Amino acid sequence: MIEHIAETGSTNADLAKRLQSAALVREGDWLVADRQMAGRGRQGREWFDGSGNFMGSTVVHPAPADPPISSLALAAGLALFEVCQPLCPDNASLILKWPNDLLLNDAKLSGVLLEGSAGAVIVGIGVNLAKAPDLPDRATAAFSDYGPAPDRDHFAESLRSQFSIELERWRTYGLEPLLRRWMVVGHPVGTALSVHDSSADVQTGTFDGLADDGSLLLRLADGSTRAIHAGDVLLD
Repeated sequence: MIEHIAETGSTNADLAKRLQSAALVREGDWLVADRQMAGRGRQGREWFDGSGNFMGSTVVHPAPADPPISSLALAAGLALFEVCQPLCPDNASLILKWPNDLLLNDAKLSGVLLEGSAGAVIVGIGVNLAKAPDLPDRATAAFSDYGPAPDRDHFAESLRSQFSIELERWRTYGLEPLLRRWMVVGHPVGTALSVHDSSADVQTGTFDGLADDGSLLLRLADGSTRAIHAGDVLLD
């Protein structure tokens, strides 16, 4: 089921309130807003609320046998890639930036924010279908830059279906096939990266693949490799 609302502060915050009040929030259900007045990205950034874009959230209820919860970020990124790839023009490049940002011709098209609440994981996703924000620190893109904007409601249904498929694959087959698929559609080994963490520290190096748990392997200038579990990654 997809529940549509005209305006809210944040679909992630709305689902968190429902979970904390012990309301039933089922896996596979989505809350999608026409506008978000207090949407957030990673590291507390404000998320653009452009009308016509996709802004929605869903919930995952972890089970004891599930893979590491952090790897849900990679599964969400793959779901986004599978839905967005057919919408790209032939002359456009679409890649995943670790862990789950989609880049269209090297500009940010979408983002994913995972948050824990009442034992569940809320997966919030924003995609620039009709409009892209002007950001001071990175290029952005929307599908409307290359042609007519995709229909938001049709996009929502496609993402709902694909995310359910990826969640089932994640639970059934584990991380190994997920990591292999991510490496095919993500930035290649050797890509120059800078990683900014919440303390404003910056680490630079090159992409050296993914660890078994899905963390990013950063090869430093001295030849050593460091596993990055969280942080804001920029392609240099």
